[in-house]
This record gives sequence, C-alpha cells and structure tokens, in this order.
Amino acid sequence: MKYHPIDPNLFIKNRKKFSSRLKPNSVAILNSSDIMPTTADGTMPFKQDANMIYLSGIDQEETILLIAPDFPDESKREILFLRKTNEEIAIWEGHKYTKEEAKTASGIQNIMWLDAFESTLNTILAESENIYLDSNEHIRNASVVETRTDRFTKWCQSVYKLHNYERMAPILTDLRCIKEPEEIKQLQHACDITEKGFRRILEFTKPGVWEYEIEAEYIYEFLKNRATGFGYEPIIASGANSCVLHYVENNKQCQDGDLILFDVGAEYANYNADMTRTIPVNGKFTKRQKDVYNAVLRVKNAATEMLVPGNSIPEYHKEVGKIMESELLALGLLKKVDIEKQDPNYPAYKKYFMHGTSHHLGINVHDVASIYKKFEPNMVFTVEPGIYIREEGIGIRLEDDIVITKDGHKNLMKNIPIHAEEIESLMNQS
Repeated sequence: MKYHPIDPNLFIKNRKKFSSRLKPNSVAILNSSDIMPTTADGTMPFKQDANMIYLSGIDQEETILLIAPDFPDESKREILFLRKTNEEIAIWEGHKYTKEEAKTASGIQNIMWLDAFESTLNTILAESENIYLDSNEHIRNASVVETRTDRFTKWCQSVYKLHNYERMAPILTDLRCIKEPEEIKQLQHACDITEKGFRRILEFTKPGVWEYEIEAEYIYEFLKNRATGFGYEPIIASGANSCVLHYVENNKQCQDGDLILFDVGAEYANYNADMTRTIPVNGKFTKRQKDVYNAVLRVKNAATEMLVPGNSIPEYHKEVGKIMESELLALGLLKKVDIEKQDPNYPAYKKYFMHGTSHHLGINVHDVASIYKKFEPNMVFTVEPGIYIREEGIGIRLEDDIVITKDGHKNLMKNIPIHAEEIESLMNQS
C-alpha cells in the first residue's frame, strides 16, 4: 500500500460496534474481494471489499474475518485468516502480511492461515446458532458478477443447512454511514490531495490542451502524494462534453471559449474524495457562463446549509429542487408556465438538473446508507448541483464534501478554489 497505516483502534471500535448488533450466539463471516481477471493471464488491480476494510483494515486478497462474540473460548471470538505466503509468492507477487503484521494492522490477536479455516469454522459453528453473511445490497448495485462472497454463501449454506442465517448488510450499512474521527481524517487527507491536483491543473489548462493531458496532471499529483489513484473514473469534460453526466472518454482537445468540467477525487487509504469544479479553458468566463456558474454556486451554498441533523435525503432533494427552479427562472431557462404545467413526478427543473444533489461518501464513493435515515452528526455527504444547457454547450457542476456536525456542517473542501473570480485569478497569475 502507498498510504500510511491507519491506527488499528479504528477497526477495534468498528468491530465492537458491529458485534453489539449481532443476535446472541452468532458468528459473522466476511470475505475479501476477488482479484478480478481480464483476459489471458491478466488481472485488474486489487480493490479490497469495503466491509473488510471497515472491520479489519486488512488490504489483501484471500482473507476471511470471523467474529463470534459469545464463543466460550475468548481466543476464538475474533479470528483473521490469511493466505499463507512462501518464497515463490514473495518472488513473483511481493510481500504479504505476516501474522504479526496483520495483528498490528487490525488489532486482532488471533491470526491463522487459510488452511485452518474450515476446521476452525466447524468448531465454532458447533456452539453457534446464527450465521451472518454479507451481500451487496447497495440500491445502485447492478453487477452480474459472482463474487468471492457469493460463492462462500453458497458453500456455507450447503454445508451448514440447519443454522439460522442473517443478513450482515443492514448492520454495516447503518454503522458505516456514521464516521469515526479517524475516518474523517482519512477523508480530509483525500480531499487535501485532490486540492493539490486541482491547483496544479489551474496552472496547466489553456486552449489546445487535451482532456487526457489534464487527467495525466491529476494522476501525477495524486500518486506523488501517496494516493492509490482516482477514487472513481475521472470526468474531464470540455465543451459540449460537460453536458454528459458520466463522460469518461477524456479524448477531446480543449477549445478557446469553452468550459471544462472536472469530476475527480483522490482515493487515500481506501477513503475517497469526490470533487467537481468547472473552469474556463482560456481563464476567463463569459458573462453567460459566469451567470450560470454563480446560479449553480448559489444552489450549492443553499443546499449545504440544509445538510444538518434531522433532515433526510428525500426532503432535502425536494427543497433543493425548489431553489434550482428559482435560479432557472432567473436565467430564462424556465418560464412560469413550464412550472404550472409540470409533471409533479418529473419537475420542470429536471430538464437542466437531472441528477440528485447529494450522496453519502466514505470507503465507497457512493457509500452505503439508507436514503430514509435522518441526518446525524459525522455523516459525510457530497453536495453537487449542476445546470446543463445542451443547446448552448454549457455544463456546470460544483461539488464539495461535507461532514454533518452537531451544530451544522464542516466543508472538507473549504480550501479548494470555487468562486469564479478566484479561479480566473489563479489561472491568469503567471
């Protein structure tokens, strides 16, 4: 890993919270992610399962975490099973966790090799009633790939047919949306690295550069600062591309007079930043561009003020829509008759602002959480309104990452330039 180790007390706290939610006489079993194949003998870069990171901090393939809080033998209440390394693995793949290193990283005292898993599980399940297994229950999940977790679930249910099975996901979904101070520290660091990347491209961007060249500047700055890389596929969208919400080709030349929209974020220690900024390619907004830009900024600022304890996503998005409606009227993009005749299920403003304003952020960029759960301190949200005028080739989105506090909120991106005049000044200072 490129990142600095996280204090294992975070994972100890997380396991304690998780264990307290289990039914009596239960066992929870969690698997690492697969190493995903490409073609021939190729593989994708390894990306650890978010719940494994949350509960153990172990960032390595072929890992199993077993938690049995009520087991009579205290030494077997938390066990981490690791792939046993050898000289050949070390030569071909590099260093893997030793038992002592895994103990230090996770705070788990009992570390075993994977070849002891089945016999150990059999011993523990002989004294247990409930088995908690994980599954991907994110509301946006559309994957058809069978994961290591899916395969384990099939195996476990075929071997241990008479145990009572429980879902792990609802517990972890509820726990993970409230961040510990150590997690907010990692998110802040990811945001700080993202700031360095953005300031770099403010100096670099000018008419004639290519979108992929800007992408290269970002990744250079991210990796130089120990980030794993981009937290998600970066959007570097100039001109009309800025009106394509998930544009990722990043292969066009940036033209004088166009805007360019960046939706990028660094990943650090498995925690993700998620930033969007929109700048003029030539360093100077036109009047129309600035008018639209400032309208988006006003919506973002108003939406941020609503990220406070007690609100909820459905209510919040409804209120943000009303603010956006007002701004679109002022810009001449909507008329009062459009609003009078609008479909309540698809308000008129959605012609120009068709996505949600906020989502949870954490180990996953679209982090797990119930959209109906009331906002609480230490939840972390993006706030990212946008206006997309396809007929004018103007797409503007602005996004910051916000921690809800007891009395309001804290902006993790408060130091990243966002005001139009500051962006123009920074782009023209040399």
